[in-house]
Amino acid sequence: MNAATEQLPVVVIGAGPTGLAAAAHLVERGIEPLVLEAGPTAAAAVRAWSHVRLFSTWSELTDPVAEKLLAPTGWVKPDPKAYPTGGDWADRYLQPLADVLGDKVRTGARVTGVSRAGRDRIVDADRDAQPFAVHVAYADGREERIPARAVVDASGTWSLPSPAGADGLPALGERAAADRISYRVPDLDDPAVRARYAGRRTAVIGSGASAFTALASLAALAHEEEGTKALWILRRGLSGSTFGGGSADQLPARGALGLAAKAAVDEGHADAVTGFRTQAIERDGDGRPVLVAEDGRRLDPVDEVIVLTGLRPDHSFLGELRLGLDDRLQAPTALAPLIDPNQHSCGTVYPHGHRELAHPEQGVYLVGMKSYGRAPTFLALTGYEQVRSVAAALAGDLESADRVELTLPETGVCGGSGLYDTPEAASEDAGCCAPAPQRVVALTASPALQPLPVVESAPAGGCCGS
Repeated sequence: MNAATEQLPVVVIGAGPTGLAAAAHLVERGIEPLVLEAGPTAAAAVRAWSHVRLFSTWSELTDPVAEKLLAPTGWVKPDPKAYPTGGDWADRYLQPLADVLGDKVRTGARVTGVSRAGRDRIVDADRDAQPFAVHVAYADGREERIPARAVVDASGTWSLPSPAGADGLPALGERAAADRISYRVPDLDDPAVRARYAGRRTAVIGSGASAFTALASLAALAHEEEGTKALWILRRGLSGSTFGGGSADQLPARGALGLAAKAAVDEGHADAVTGFRTQAIERDGDGRPVLVAEDGRRLDPVDEVIVLTGLRPDHSFLGELRLGLDDRLQAPTALAPLIDPNQHSCGTVYPHGHRELAHPEQGVYLVGMKSYGRAPTFLALTGYEQVRSVAAALAGDLESADRVELTLPETGVCGGSGLYDTPEAASEDAGCCAPAPQRVVALTASPALQPLPVVESAPAGGCCGS
């Protein structure tokens, strides 16, 4: 890289928790950042789930260097032991941080492509000496080509929810049934959303924190609205680990969330259907969705379907760069074995930094949720440590960049452990002796039904995935 290129900004894609933290660390290192956010405001993706409460406390959701940047403004850190909602996180930390960064953050700026200036993907000649060319489309219709010394992609995975189909593709009929399907945790405080699910039968597909949140929310609604019922669709079996770490979880709210989902089943507000891999979504005579499994099972019609099967990264605008991605997780090659959900939960991820995040294309880093690809095990603290290391590397301070320090909670399940998504393995792990997928209908009812505490978790950023 020549001297002129070194004077260019580092483009950070995404003004979410990790992207804004990256900008703060770059500023501390004397490097000019330019944060490009596709949404109309900073933290637009977080605001999309503003009603959801995180299971991480404030102490785990703010970056130390960002706090230093905020301190001169009179910003006061919220109670470290409190659990914010997504809206709280955005309003009380992320937006103030974006405000401090000022014109270093541009909103309504969607990155449509990244390449090397004058070099497409196949050209080797003098490639590493060229700056990056970042193509941007603004909300007002303008287009711009921005030169950059490096690119830090913190755009997350929120924009691409995974489908209902068990093979990773939309189930047959899934697109046609779009009017009855949601891919987000419902905000039942919104009257229009509440009316959609109140007194109706809803299938919830998924086995992670977001599915737990939806189940607990629907169970609470069932106490108030007669006829409200959930059908919980799991691709694997129902076992002792299905509901997470419970009271042993070092993130207590995450454990409580799993227990609330378990209560929804135990108290009869949700029926669990296990080993069900959705192949098709058909319609009955009244237009209601009918879920059909790969093994031919057909469930009774439901009124609504909530699909919470995870999120996936969008690499389409990085197509002219030479990325090194794991062929399963779509995470950086060196990082993938450290975060593989077949082997790891949040707390067993080995601390990592710029070296694990690097690609064959020098100067490009995928960070935050984007770096984890399809692995549902991410914590905000991980992203903050990633960008600290990357900023140090870009500043040439390899000693600091290589000194990665991170302590994470060790207990709890973040989307899976053991043989991930395998019904038989999940059953065996719990000592269950049912060899085949089965329908489990809750038979235990509480003698005095009381409203369940809804302890919700975020689908991104401060938690361990969906």
